[in-house]
Amino acid sequence: MRTLGYYEGYLGFLSSPQRHNDRNVHVVDVGAGTASFAEAWVAINGPPRALTLLEPSRPMLERGQTALRARGVEPKLVQALLGEADLEPADEVLAAHVIEHCADPLTALRQIHDLLRPGGRLHLVVSKPHWCNAIIWLQWRHRTFRKEEILALVSKAGFDVEQVYSFPSGPPSRTSCGIVAIRKG
Repeated sequence: MRTLGYYEGYLGFLSSPQRHNDRNVHVVDVGAGTASFAEAWVAINGPPRALTLLEPSRPMLERGQTALRARGVEPKLVQALLGEADLEPADEVLAAHVIEHCADPLTALRQIHDLLRPGGRLHLVVSKPHWCNAIIWLQWRHRTFRKEEILALVSKAGFDVEQVYSFPSGPPSRTSCGIVAIRKG
C-alpha cells in the first residue's frame, strides 16, 4: 500500500486543518495492517502517550511494530478483530479501509464509538465507488460507500462529522474518502 501512495495520502489527511497536536492521548489503530496510518499519525503529531495496534494478522502486527519502532514508538500489539478485544478507552481511533470488510459496517462503527472516550476523535478512511476499487475487490472482496451513505452510517453510530476529506492525488484520490468524526456524549 505504501508504494501506491497511501502513506502519503494519510499524511495529507492527518495534516488537514482540523487536526490538533495533543500528544497525551491513547491512539488505537483498528485493523492496523502494517500500521501505515498509525505511522503517519506519529509523523504528524509525534509519539502519543500510548498507541495500540488492533489487527488479526500477527505478521502484519509485527511489520507495523517494526515501522513504529523506527519512529521511536513502542506500540501495544493486540491480535484480534474489532469487538473481540477488551481495550483501554481511546482518545483517537484510526480506521483505514477496515469497516468495508466488516459484515455489518454500522455495528463496526458502533464498536469504534464505544472504544472512544466521549469527545474522542475518529479518523476514518473508507473505499468509495470507482473502477479502481473493482480491481481491488478481486483481491479483498470489500464493499464501497457513497459519501452520503457513509456519512449517514457515521451519524447513526453516534458521531458528529467534523470534516470530509478528498484525497488530492494518486490511487487514494480514486479509491478513498476520509472522514473525521467526534464521538457524541
